Amino acid sequence: MRQHIEEFLRHLATERDASSHTLRAYKKDLEQFRLFHGSDEISKIDMFDIRAFVADQSKKELSKTTVSRRLSVIRSFLKYLCSQDLIKTNPAKIVPLPKASKTLPKFLSVDDVFTMINSIQGVGFQAARDKAILELLYSSGLRVSELVSLDIEDINLKENIIKVMGKGRKERLVPFGAYALNALKIYIIERLIIKNQSAGMKTEALFINRRGGRLTDRSANRIVVKFARSIGIQGSIGPHTLRHSFASHLLQAGADLRVIQEFLGHSSLSTTQKYTHLDFVHLMDVYDKSHPLAKEPLRALPLKIPQGDSSP
Repeated sequence: MRQHIEEFLRHLATERDASSHTLRAYKKDLEQFRLFHGSDEISKIDMFDIRAFVADQSKKELSKTTVSRRLSVIRSFLKYLCSQDLIKTNPAKIVPLPKASKTLPKFLSVDDVFTMINSIQGVGFQAARDKAILELLYSSGLRVSELVSLDIEDINLKENIIKVMGKGRKERLVPFGAYALNALKIYIIERLIIKNQSAGMKTEALFINRRGGRLTDRSANRIVVKFARSIGIQGSIGPHTLRHSFASHLLQAGADLRVIQEFLGHSSLSTTQKYTHLDFVHLMDVYDKSHPLAKEPLRALPLKIPQGDSSP
């Protein structure tokens, strides 16, 4: 099975133009299944093996979203094997996906975002880079993979536009605001100093580490968590929280859902529509905190029936 997994991943890379992030995720999920199956013979894979794998993953207290994703990856893999006439049928097709619970994305208040960004103090390369990262994540709603994939040539400082390579290798243009522009200008100067100090640095990556290498997803995540914790924000948080905050704040300010869809790079409007539910939750929270009658039920008024009135 290992050889077929490698062939499948090459197919995704060449025919589907899958990103390196997608390929790593697919490989990890398929390796999980291969180890569980305990055999490299693809002809022995049947519906019962796949159902047992799904049950095993669920017992490990993984989220339904994760289990569903792994089953979807197995389906795609077996579909590829069918297309290559390596197996006759795809047994994963008849295994139902676990029903994922609907969870609303978490987002920060405008005040929390501003406080977190303004908590970055000091001068020099690291402070300038970290501030530029937070400003750009919030200003443009980028995925962390899109952020770290940016090259210096993707930034247009005159037009306040960045060229982003999103999921499925789809390119889009996204604007950014004045605060992000100012932060980027300061950072690019510091980046140039680091580049000049590193004679062997040839990377064109926008966001780099002190050694001149491209910043990784994990490093960008650590930066966000670091400054969130510094102002007392607890719980699960990361670059995606700023992406959700970007979309939620635009919606609350009256932005059209289609426009937000374009900014976020969603292929389907239904993916963006989750923010309408989130905005409704926000409105209800404001109502509960603000309306004088929101916290106490209305007292029942006595019903007075006129005496002697026999009309229906």
